[in-house]
Amino acid sequence: MSDTSAILLSKIDGTEKLKSVVRTMKAIAASSIGSYENAVLALIDYERTVTLGLAAVLRQNVVKPAPHIEQASSNAVGTIGAIVFGSDQGLVGQFNEIMTTFVIDTLDQLPGEKKIWVVGERLFSRLAETKLALVGPYPVPGSVSAISQLVGRIQIDGDTCRLNNEFAQMYLFHNQPQAASQYQPVCQQLLPLDARWQRALATTPWPTKALPEPVGEKETLLSDLIREYLFISVYKACAESLASENASRLAAMQRAEKSINELSDQLHRTFSRLRQNAIDEELFDVIAGFNALTGFKI
Repeated sequence: MSDTSAILLSKIDGTEKLKSVVRTMKAIAASSIGSYENAVLALIDYERTVTLGLAAVLRQNVVKPAPHIEQASSNAVGTIGAIVFGSDQGLVGQFNEIMTTFVIDTLDQLPGEKKIWVVGERLFSRLAETKLALVGPYPVPGSVSAISQLVGRIQIDGDTCRLNNEFAQMYLFHNQPQAASQYQPVCQQLLPLDARWQRALATTPWPTKALPEPVGEKETLLSDLIREYLFISVYKACAESLASENASRLAAMQRAEKSINELSDQLHRTFSRLRQNAIDEELFDVIAGFNALTGFKI
């Protein structure tokens, strides 16, 4: 076997191993997408319960606005905080680049200073190239069970900043999964929860004819429910970001698998051609030797 053929066989073996790795990563990504999407679906009933609880409390006109609810005008200027979800791992296509561009373009339209809490080392490294003040990076959860821990940590840090009046507004940025392994960046305002939000909840239709009566101190109950509402918002954003990340990874692996298959076919064709050429040369040598020994002339 020639050196060229040996090199080709080595490359063919390498592509087969790489193809196996890509198939495994595709399976893991597809499984992860389902897990995180199920985590979002599992929040639906709880989110509805919290929303109805808020509606019940806000119907009571005697309730004073909770500390989370502010009568902020659209012209209010102050430090703007943002929680941005990215990725820690690679092989996710343009996942972090798209989010970086979306965050910069969105925040450029808002007045005041900006301070960004970044989830994900790779997104952090890209935003570090801008003039935005960054906090983090927070580690990206590796499973559904780890999301609550991250959200709890963010919520504790957020409560500290809110009590110190560090932020006039707080926004939430993440990628949201779409059909066919697609995703798009979205932005949600977390704080302040303004009067329009309060009125919308207060007018939410109650599902039964019997109207509820909140039990206990209404101000405390309202504050606790709003805290749960914010927890759900950040938890959902994290789960949707993780689903989008794995969708992007799945698409990247599909493109990689296609490229590997094309490369493998090309290598096999080249090897087959070299092998046929070697066989032809050996046949010509045999024929030439036979002709030399027998004196046969063509």
